[in-house]
Amino acid sequence: MSVTNEKAKMLAGELYQANDPELVAERLRAKTLCHRYNQEPVELNKQVLAELLGYETDAYIEAPLRCDYGYNIKVGRNFYANYNLTILDCAPVTIGDNVFIAPNVLLSTAGHPVEVRPRVAGWEFARPITIGDNVWLGAGVLVMPGVTIGAGTTIGAGSVVTRDIPAGVVAVGNPCRVLRELPA
Repeated sequence: MSVTNEKAKMLAGELYQANDPELVAERLRAKTLCHRYNQEPVELNKQVLAELLGYETDAYIEAPLRCDYGYNIKVGRNFYANYNLTILDCAPVTIGDNVFIAPNVLLSTAGHPVEVRPRVAGWEFARPITIGDNVWLGAGVLVMPGVTIGAGTTIGAGSVVTRDIPAGVVAVGNPCRVLRELPA
């Protein structure tokens, strides 16, 4: 796989142009594979998912699934995601073992400058997302660029996670905040 300057910038966490032809082609490939995944009988989904991610996995993801590239997503063992998982994987998204994701969750590594001129000019950035082992994300959770969620944590439904959340807690809200610690 060749790498353009824009793709290298994206993977390095720098500002990049998402309309770069190579990146557009890679997103089209992922979109095509997601469409196949979402249309295939369940028994064939594993093959399509392996093609999308670039490796075989025991993950079970209810359709529909949407992502930008696929190759930046790494899921651990015993991963389950309910309906309507969207992963904007312009940077790595690393998900641990025994992670459960409720319906309508968004993991977004992608962001845009808040300043009008660079945003309108098409500049974008990406920051990795890391989710530890044994995490549960409730329905409608949004995880923003650059966030790490520690192992054994539960994020309550509807939360918007804009900063790191430690291990072993229940966190909720917009912005998401630690509500209480969980017993060890």
